[in-house]
Amino acid sequence: MNNYALFTKSISLKEMGIENAKIHYQLPPAELHEITIQSGQGFENSTGALAVNTGAFTGRSPQDRFIVKDSITEDKVWWGKINIPFEPTAFEALYKKATAYLSNKEIFVRDSYVCADSNYRLNIRVVTETAWANLFCYNMFLKPTNEDLENFTPEWTVICVPEFAADPSTDGTRQGNFSILDFTRKIALIGGTGYTGEMKKGIFSALNFILPVFKNTLPMHCSANVGQDGDTAIFFGLSGTGKTTLSADPNRKLIGDDEHGWTNENTVFNFEGGCYAKVVNLTEENEPDIFKAIKKGAILENVVFKTGTNEVDFEDISITPNTRVSYPIEHINNIQPGSIGKNPKNIFFLTADSFGILPPISKLTPGQAAYHFISGYTAKVAGTEAGVTEPQPNFSACFGAPFMPLHPTKYAEMLSKKMKDANVKVWLINTGWTGGPYGTGNRMKLKYTRAMITAALNGQLDDVKFINHEVFGIAIPQSCPEVPNEILNPRNTWDDKTLYDKKAVELAQKFRDNFSEFSAFANAEILTGAPIA
Repeated sequence: MNNYALFTKSISLKEMGIENAKIHYQLPPAELHEITIQSGQGFENSTGALAVNTGAFTGRSPQDRFIVKDSITEDKVWWGKINIPFEPTAFEALYKKATAYLSNKEIFVRDSYVCADSNYRLNIRVVTETAWANLFCYNMFLKPTNEDLENFTPEWTVICVPEFAADPSTDGTRQGNFSILDFTRKIALIGGTGYTGEMKKGIFSALNFILPVFKNTLPMHCSANVGQDGDTAIFFGLSGTGKTTLSADPNRKLIGDDEHGWTNENTVFNFEGGCYAKVVNLTEENEPDIFKAIKKGAILENVVFKTGTNEVDFEDISITPNTRVSYPIEHINNIQPGSIGKNPKNIFFLTADSFGILPPISKLTPGQAAYHFISGYTAKVAGTEAGVTEPQPNFSACFGAPFMPLHPTKYAEMLSKKMKDANVKVWLINTGWTGGPYGTGNRMKLKYTRAMITAALNGQLDDVKFINHEVFGIAIPQSCPEVPNEILNPRNTWDDKTLYDKKAVELAQKFRDNFSEFSAFANAEILTGAPIA
């Protein structure tokens, strides 16, 4: 553990254009915790964790994420509705406004780094307007030693000014909030929003460009863990599919829960030093590691206390369904030393299919793996958004489209090559509905999902019989230890088999419609992974 309380160093931010600020540098977490409470910006919950409200924004704002279009990015970034270009001159003007805004203020500065593998380490300086945002960065980024800090030189800078709003009429933004990456100046500039996830995802997005373009290393929006025999498993999945929950396995050591790199040296390394987990409906029984991690040093976001207490009501989503907790990875007992593992033996694509069509576990060919990776499918349940009255498909390329600056096929081809070189088994896991769609069927029991993943990891599915799904062509095991055979084929769980067949074909067509924008860029093997009916 680093003793930041004993570390003192004076820094200047004049080169950034920040003048006469009262700089709190590298404050220890306990002090940031107390400053937040004393300022009235947060409260302590019954376990000692800090609870804050992020304001008007309780999640990311993808339409307000920009990349400066310059000589580095113009011919490499996949420009469009996800990667929105921003003019260099407009960025320079907005940057000067933001740094002038921070001048003469009390601000918080933290030096840290990302990428646990020292060959890929990237030094980060974070400048925040609030103490709790700085504590978030202490939790989420990797922690340099005091010796490192003596001569620390930041390569990238993150500036977070939630109370500073842009003027769309003059600043080139869509509205007052913004998150902008400048790869020439190596700056992530965030304003008008208090949602801390913008900081972590800003650096993740930068790495998703830097690593494949300059380091020939695959960045992944995934969790990862290591078994007792040193076998690494990777879990891809969008929010709500179980990525964090399923990688927190008491029988395996956690590398990380969200962002990793896969190197040509056959290692998988964590980008981060902490976890940022959803806590909606959190229980100690279902997610004991996350539940126990909520203690002093953790930050809860947008949760509600039970009436008259400081005990969190995890079922209350009156502020947002996107309730979160950030905590340093050390809050998890069972972690992988150094946050690095070897080549994976198994990869799991997680989906919460609220249509109830996809099998709870199926095995993918390399072509299917690439196709489903590019598709990045899950489904929204009815009632989660205004006007959503039935399940809605949600496709996010590479299981993280909002953070991927390059074309999705670039990442897919890198993944396919690595899977073949390492002889990795790839599984599609449906943590969603069975016996019918949301509203008719039931959510797949967590104990069954855990049993299926354990069986795959232990090689217990290697010799069982498989049949191919009639519509998607994916291979379904006919038996699995500790799982009822009848739930393995989703068609068997529907009362109306004809309706299942119809809905399966409809879902397959949604996959094809979504993939149409990628088809021209996909190679022949990837195209073989499409649904067969």
